[in-house]
Amino acid sequence: MTKKQKFEHSELAGEFTDDGITVLVDIFRPSGSNEDWTMEVVTQSEDLIQWDEPFATDRDAFDEFLAVVAKDGIRSFLEDEEPSTH
Repeated sequence: MTKKQKFEHSELAGEFTDDGITVLVDIFRPSGSNEDWTMEVVTQSEDLIQWDEPFATDRDAFDEFLAVVAKDGIRSFLEDEEPSTH
């Protein structure tokens, strides 16, 4: 029987609201490890946006998310018909 991998979630992960739009920012890594952090954004319609490259710190991941929101707006996460990667 395969054991399900457990993850540690960053304190920076959670819901983020801007311009009336709320998304879930999930920043995580395998529990008990010092591996890099993975970031995903889940929209209200459950679209999943994943970043291809991991981040050295959870702060780096969250700062990247904030940079995308500042540059392209939070609605940029809603415009893709297909799941996308950053």
